[in-house]
Amino acid sequence: MTFRWQEAIHQCHNKGQAFVVATILTTAGSTPRDGGSKMVVTEKDGYDSIGGGRLELLVVKRARELLAIGVQAQLVEHFPLAGKVQQCCGGSVSVLLEIFPQANLRIALFGAGHVGQALVSILAGCDARIDWIDSRKDMFPTLPPANAAIRVSDQPEEIAGQLSRDQIAVIVTHDHQLDYRLVRTLLDETEVAYIGLIGSKTKAERFRQRLIQDQMPESEMGRWRCPVGLDTVTGKLPMEVAVSIAAEVLALKPKQTSSSVSWKAIKKVLREP
Repeated sequence: MTFRWQEAIHQCHNKGQAFVVATILTTAGSTPRDGGSKMVVTEKDGYDSIGGGRLELLVVKRARELLAIGVQAQLVEHFPLAGKVQQCCGGSVSVLLEIFPQANLRIALFGAGHVGQALVSILAGCDARIDWIDSRKDMFPTLPPANAAIRVSDQPEEIAGQLSRDQIAVIVTHDHQLDYRLVRTLLDETEVAYIGLIGSKTKAERFRQRLIQDQMPESEMGRWRCPVGLDTVTGKLPMEVAVSIAAEVLALKPKQTSSSVSWKAIKKVLREP
């Protein structure tokens, strides 16, 4: 399916996908597209167009170099069409590249009740991508935050079993039996390193005994935590509980710049077209 750049940005946000918005800022002479033309570039795809030809190929190549760095930034590149672009138009263009890397924190949130809603309201302003899952469609807000993708499912365990290892899971549902099924599925079928479960210490011990009875290996037990949230943040109101959970979850956030990419390499890519 072909998207216009506006639709592509929306899709990238919903998928938590990194992308670059390329915008023609200024033009001189004969150019294939006017100023203001935009396209969206992802790791594998491009949406809309800034004129095609070698100009677009070079812009896409540059955008993907910047995506590989994974740092949010803005920069302007100048392209003389008769020079390095090798197009016969004879003009020149300046292109603004806006890099939006993938969120550092990817959360699968199970539960759209009061605590879930409060937690999403906090994380809406953070560098996080939220998959928000519940079977009750009417519990979700009409306009969720841009970084939250709503998923209505009568079988949330199936979604849990598909989570990737770079996601974390937070369980705040209204159903203890569902909570247990989610924890067991996540331990049994995924490599998710952090599984936070709302509840009491009594609930945690009951779940632990059930997992042992269900022959869950002890080596898997360290991946789930109940009660989820910082002990130092007290209070039982939904927003107070959500603040406690958010504080713990945000502490898991990795460094923005990967240790596998040196700062010298980042400066080279940002400075050299």
